[in-house]
Amino acid sequence: MKTSVATAELARYLDEILETARFKDYCPNGLQVEGRSRVGKIVAGVTACQALLDAAVARGADAVLVHHGYFWRGENPTLVGIRQRRIKTLIDHELNLLAYHLPLDAHPELGNNAQLAERLGLVADARFGEQDIGWLGRPCQPMTLQELAARVGQALGRSPLVVGEDRPLRRIAWCTGGAQGYLEAAVVAGADAYISGEISEPTVHLARETGVAYLACGHHATERYGIQALARRVAEHFGIDWEFVDIDNPA
Repeated sequence: MKTSVATAELARYLDEILETARFKDYCPNGLQVEGRSRVGKIVAGVTACQALLDAAVARGADAVLVHHGYFWRGENPTLVGIRQRRIKTLIDHELNLLAYHLPLDAHPELGNNAQLAERLGLVADARFGEQDIGWLGRPCQPMTLQELAARVGQALGRSPLVVGEDRPLRRIAWCTGGAQGYLEAAVVAGADAYISGEISEPTVHLARETGVAYLACGHHATERYGIQALARRVAEHFGIDWEFVDIDNPA
């Protein structure tokens, strides 16, 4: 007989291990759209786009677990166009949608920052930025900017955009996703280089003028690993099935 868990119990477990209550976020964290009452299979992905929902339906999932869900602050709340199609897919197929944004970035073991550090050989010893979302630490072994960029390319499967001159790095800061705005905080924290996903026009000037290198490694690329670690932990805890579906995104 296939093992399953009550949806309410699953959501409660996720809220507890991610400590969702302590975060002030740009969206609701937890169960965003309620589907069937029990979950035996999870499809995990970075963003709850239509392609991921369709993949979940095709794979017979009971729940979709993502980092980027719906109902963002300041977003048009009307359910029209792509929003209507996404919500209709979830409701028609009784799919639960569970989404965790900042709580997943920040988790010390399962989070996006923690998982990226593990892949890049970085050891964190400090936090910075809003709600201590940014991480600061050192490389496990001596490393130059060029060597760090090469390691990013190997770990993430894409070459980063690098702003800065090659030199040894003693202190490295990082925050996955669209956190280029934390570069100035990383400078103040004493970083020699800062890693994030996206880059904006002012980011280049700030990196050049402060001498702190910036590596734009891809929003999607830097946030593929936390959701996998989370889904794996949940599946092992409840003895249910899970699968990660990577919907390619060059941004």
